[in-house]
Amino acid sequence: MKKIDRIDGFSLGRKPLSRRERENLRRERWQKQKEEGYQLLAELCRLGEYDAARNLANKNPSWGYEIVDGEVMEKE
Repeated sequence: MKKIDRIDGFSLGRKPLSRRERENLRRERWQKQKEEGYQLLAELCRLGEYDAARNLANKNPSWGYEIVDGEVMEKE
């Protein structure tokens, strides 16, 4: 760890992310949200909470899932 008098307050911390790096991070976050959404919907269906799962899927259309006959299906 640096001593406080050795820290330059005007220097930039880390270098800015490139366009490609930002896009990759965005894509990874979206994929993670989609997977977590699927797990949550599947758990609700497993518990028999089909209406709750359907409502949650409708509130989160970016996940790309719908509930059909008590099962999580990917929207086409």
